[in-house]
Amino acid sequence: MDKSEFTKALEVMIERFGHDTLVSLATLDGNKPAVRIVNSCYENGAFYTVTYALSNKMKQIEANSTIAICGEWFTAHGVGENMGHVCNEANTEIAAKLRKAFSEWYYNGHIDESDPNTVILRIRLTDAVLFSHGTRYDIDFNSI
Repeated sequence: MDKSEFTKALEVMIERFGHDTLVSLATLDGNKPAVRIVNSCYENGAFYTVTYALSNKMKQIEANSTIAICGEWFTAHGVGENMGHVCNEANTEIAAKLRKAFSEWYYNGHIDESDPNTVILRIRLTDAVLFSHGTRYDIDFNSI
C-alpha cells in the first residue's frame, strides 16, 4: 500500500469509527472463540471502550491479549490492553474523549466511574481489511 492509499484508509477509519460506534470484539475463552458487541471509538490505530475489569472479556484478554474485531465493512486483528481505571491521571485525555463520544449513554447509570474496576480497554490494531466505495485497503498498522 502506498502512502496516499494508507492516508486515505486512515481517513476512512476516522470518518467511520472516530465516534461512538458498535464493533464486534472476539476473544478466546480457552480454545473457544467468544464474541460480543461493544461501543468503541477509533483513534490513532486503536479502538477504545469503557468496560468492567472483572468482565469475561477482560479476563479472556488477560489470558490471551490477541483479539479480532469487525464492523461496517472492516475486519482487524489487534492486541487488547487494560489501561486501568477510567479516572487514572494517565487516562485523563482519552477518558475525556470517550466521555464526549459516548455522551448519549455514558451517564445513564451504565458507567460507574467511582468503581476502580471501570477501566479503559485499548485495542491496538496490528492489521486490517477495510472496504470503502469499492476499494479494498489492506492496512498494516505497524507502519503508523
